[in-house]
Amino acid sequence: MSTDFENRTSVWPNRNSESRSGSRAAVGASETGVAGGNVPEFSVSEISRQVKREIENQFGRVRVRGEVGRVTRARSGHVYLDLKENGDVLAAVIWRGTAARLTSFPEEGLEVVATGKLTAFSGQSRYQLSIEFIEPAGIGALMAMLEERRKRLQSEGLFDTERKRPLPHIPDVIGVVTSPTGSVIRDILHRLQDRFPRTVLVWPVAVQGPNCPPEVVAALDGFNALEPSDAIGRPDLLIIARGGGSVEDLWGFNDEQVVRAVAASRIPVISAIGHETDTTLIDHVADFRAPTPTAAAERAVPVLSDLLSRLSSVDDRRTAAVARLLGTRRDRLSGLYRAIPNPMDYVHTRSQRLDDLSWRLSQSATRSFESGKNRFQQISLHFSRATARIPEAWQARLETVAAGLRPMTIRRMTSEASRQLTASGRALSRAGHSGLERTRDRLESTSRMLESLGYVATLERGYALVRAGDAEGPVITDADSAKRLDGLDIQFRDGHVQVRPSP
Repeated sequence: MSTDFENRTSVWPNRNSESRSGSRAAVGASETGVAGGNVPEFSVSEISRQVKREIENQFGRVRVRGEVGRVTRARSGHVYLDLKENGDVLAAVIWRGTAARLTSFPEEGLEVVATGKLTAFSGQSRYQLSIEFIEPAGIGALMAMLEERRKRLQSEGLFDTERKRPLPHIPDVIGVVTSPTGSVIRDILHRLQDRFPRTVLVWPVAVQGPNCPPEVVAALDGFNALEPSDAIGRPDLLIIARGGGSVEDLWGFNDEQVVRAVAASRIPVISAIGHETDTTLIDHVADFRAPTPTAAAERAVPVLSDLLSRLSSVDDRRTAAVARLLGTRRDRLSGLYRAIPNPMDYVHTRSQRLDDLSWRLSQSATRSFESGKNRFQQISLHFSRATARIPEAWQARLETVAAGLRPMTIRRMTSEASRQLTASGRALSRAGHSGLERTRDRLESTSRMLESLGYVATLERGYALVRAGDAEGPVITDADSAKRLDGLDIQFRDGHVQVRPSP
């Protein structure tokens, strides 16, 4: 079939002028109405195959420079795109096997140089470039596109400092988005194990090539979709990590969709892409940018030994502060105790005074009675002398009155003295009881203050009091002093324990 076609078309694609004139003659014959004339007849398939063969033979392997236009990735894995220049468009295709090997995925607006074969697609009567390799048209074009994208995203506020969130001090679960193979994940896990072991969830992704952006976006969305109540737990912190490489190798982390996924993450993100000198767009939008993956692990968790040391130091300071407080309160309590008189001394003084008053009262009553008796005797004597000078009738009458007057007067004087003595005793007793009540109240208040401020209540809460030597020794508040002693007395809530160094 092809031989026959070549014989019939030997006058058509050939650039021989004679053949072209023959073709024109044939057309002329057709135009004059001669049926068929000498114009050859072809099938659609023959034309399509011959055009395809001529295009492939004529151009073969070519390099085409142009700006990437529309880019479409089919479900089959093939990539369809347009190369544009000054209004001209060249359709191109990257087959699935070739697309999987690309180090950088073509993006719309990027100037590239594509290497491949020019071929025809008979299904749509068009020709297209089958790309075998595609690269940016120089680093300048790539960096210009990167700068334009950076400015545009920055103008949207994605890089603002106010958007960045603080990282958790000690995350329970850390999610790592990186390649499951290579040294990066090993370095991160090893560093976390050395500093502060944590639960690590690894979401494996491609870290370069056309699969990198969609897989990184899927990883971020997947981690954020987890809930704290899920079986595997939701990460408190995310690390996006990759080792060093060229601009093309790191280009996946400059992808706009990746940048927006990092900005939309509800979980704080640490970016650790490349080496310290490498910078990608996600470094600007991440909550923290680490120069290396190892530095990201160091920033994610503190050093456990440092935390324990700080905790021990704080505990020592707390113990010293409590000891100082107890010492100050003990000294103050001792001063208050010395200022308070002995209650029994107070009672004894009041009792002695009461005895003295009772004795003085008794003596006063006796003296009063004797004085009254002497006065009565003088009156009686004076009365006797006077009655000797009165008539007997009056004398008998006076004796009768005196006989009734004497016992009445003595009883009245005795009753008055007894009443005064009883009243004085009651007043003295009330004064003594009132003084004793006030003394008992002050004693109970001081006892309650001693109980609340003393160290005994502190011992009830689990603390212990350490003294040098025995229970009467001075209080020890630091370990160095304890190490230099031959023995210690430790007072607990329910008793003392003697501690001696082992021989």
